[in-house]
Amino acid sequence: MIFTRNPELGKVKTRLAKSLGDKKALEIYIFLLNRTKEIVEQLSCDIAVFYSEKVRDNDIWENKGYQKYAQEGNDLGERMLNAFDTSFKKGYEKVAIIGSDLYDLEPQHINSAFQQLDNHDAVIGPADDGGYYLLGLKKVIPEIFKNKQWGTSTVRENTLSDLKKHNVFLLSILNDVDIFDDIKDHPAFSQFLN
Repeated sequence: MIFTRNPELGKVKTRLAKSLGDKKALEIYIFLLNRTKEIVEQLSCDIAVFYSEKVRDNDIWENKGYQKYAQEGNDLGERMLNAFDTSFKKGYEKVAIIGSDLYDLEPQHINSAFQQLDNHDAVIGPADDGGYYLLGLKKVIPEIFKNKQWGTSTVRENTLSDLKKHNVFLLSILNDVDIFDDIKDHPAFSQFLN
């Protein structure tokens, strides 16, 4: 499952926009969306795109090959819980969710998550800002989606605390793109910084 925001000026990468402006933030987000698509197209699994606002036709996620849904819920936790619930109700036995703001994500991170779910209850891809870039589950564990301050550095720690009775595998730490410091020294983003 890919959680994505509809790419609209002034509505994406708002923390990044404080340093670079809305136009550059949107350009960077579209760049990251295309990078995410490039990564997931190398996987051999079903892919569902969950849109923040409404499902779009004729976008980079062509209708053929992608399941498309609108995110439902009042906060990120509720939206993720509902997305997992949707996937498990469709009969999937292992489900992973990623965001769409990770330039450094590689197919092997996602493949490894699915492999580790054979022997673990949950897999987390830790982001270096204290959150996570991937969450893989074999069943819904409702408490991990509740009572979090989403978008803060406490999310991963609190999620791991909720999972202390479960067998959890941690992937390597990656950098998700939220603020200017996340991209200022990354060669892939130099084209946006001139």
